[in-house]
Amino acid sequence: MANEQLRTAAESEPQVTEKLSPSIHPQVFQHTVNQADMAISITDVRGNILYVNPAFTRVTGYGSDEAIGKNQSILSNQSMPRAFYQSLWKRISHGEPWGGRLVNRRKDGSKYLAELSISPVVNGAGEVLNYLGMHRDITEVQRLEYQVRNQKALIESVVDAAPVVIALLDIDDRVVLDNHAYKMLQADLGMAEPAPMLMTAVRASLELDSGRGRRTSGYLFLDREVRLDPPGGKQPRWFSCSGSRVREDAGTAEAFLAGQGRDYLLLVAKEITSLRAQQEKARVAALRAVMADEDRVSSLRESLAAATFRLEGPLNMMASVVGMLARRKGETDPMSVALADAVTAGQKALDELRSMIPGETREPIGPVNLNELLRDVLDLSTGRLLAAGITVNWKPQAMLPTLKGAPNKLRSLFKALIDNAIEAMNTRGCRERELTVVSKARLGGIEVIIADTGPGIVGTQQLKVFEPFHTTKRGGGHLGTGLPSAQQVAAEHGGFIEIEPATARGCRVRVLLPLDRRP
Repeated sequence: MANEQLRTAAESEPQVTEKLSPSIHPQVFQHTVNQADMAISITDVRGNILYVNPAFTRVTGYGSDEAIGKNQSILSNQSMPRAFYQSLWKRISHGEPWGGRLVNRRKDGSKYLAELSISPVVNGAGEVLNYLGMHRDITEVQRLEYQVRNQKALIESVVDAAPVVIALLDIDDRVVLDNHAYKMLQADLGMAEPAPMLMTAVRASLELDSGRGRRTSGYLFLDREVRLDPPGGKQPRWFSCSGSRVREDAGTAEAFLAGQGRDYLLLVAKEITSLRAQQEKARVAALRAVMADEDRVSSLRESLAAATFRLEGPLNMMASVVGMLARRKGETDPMSVALADAVTAGQKALDELRSMIPGETREPIGPVNLNELLRDVLDLSTGRLLAAGITVNWKPQAMLPTLKGAPNKLRSLFKALIDNAIEAMNTRGCRERELTVVSKARLGGIEVIIADTGPGIVGTQQLKVFEPFHTTKRGGGHLGTGLPSAQQVAAEHGGFIEIEPATARGCRVRVLLPLDRRP
């Protein structure tokens, strides 16, 4: 019966001008369909089965004698919505193919998920004669897909619930994936992407270790402590960062044999600010003691140097007088001899005084985080700032490149500038008291701006303040004798200090320190 129906359908087809290749026998096509691994069925326009191949029997459990003559609906599980079947029949009855997934039922009543493709068979006039159905059991594929999807959802839930910052970065440091803790960090810091800044600090740390001869990897690191300085005067944040390499294999056809893929970096950052805050308190306390001793020694050095400077003038004048008397009255003149003895004794005393001037301690050169150093100076000056009622605007660049230098000398440099700014504003009549400290990276260096709202420095004094032992404090200025020493430290580091042209109010000092110059 089925073969007669198929033969009738074939006879109704108009003759096709194309012929089979003489090397392929028509039975080859029948054998191909019979041996195909995909379940194939042919029905009439009402869905009655006319032919099934052996794979159909293996998938559904229905033999050809059981299926032929029955409607295709014997496979329906009756669980799909009615509108689903209406849409399917509407499409194929108009001669359009349909493909999709649906739940089928085997002969034994078990269910399976089928991936089905139905193609209408039409004659030359476009009339639908039969339907060719091909489907396969994708239950296991669906199970694996859902297993992967569920695992992904579970992993995302765990990652989002983790109390550490997690971000996946591509080779350009762009964030591809992140977790809830990372989004919270974005909001806290007020920046779009903190991950690239963390990576900049990590790489700087790796480069330092590489320069010290330590073996490091640019793509794998563990427990690297880095510091971020948020804008707006917020407290610095410390993080312990670890990174691991993640490989994603490409799913394209070209990559099937070539093994192509992309590399990512999984960045895990644990905030350790509270722990470091305690350590910082102890460190700043010790630093305060060291800086106090250094200030005392520096003050003594400056006082003795100033004393010798002032004594040299009278002694030089007395030596000139001795020379004049010797030429006029002779070297045996009692007054000339007495004055000469006095000059000799004075020179001896002056030499002894010079020998008492404490020498400068040679400080080892090392990497310097200038933001951290400026923060130290502000912390050391907190008492004076509060006593003078000065508001501090601390505007650091969140991440600065590492500078090589002498930390204590650089602290002394900036402390001298900030101390002088405090003195300038802590005067009668200065109502608005505001200190602004800005740090930012420039091409090949770091720039620091220290601005105050004090009386400022007149143009005629802006060069003289760099002369040793010159002070403008009595005249209302405020950079005094500390500036020459600060300028010397800047010069030792290959940089300079300049007083910017007078603004509407106060004084604005600019310090520029290069990165590649060793003191």
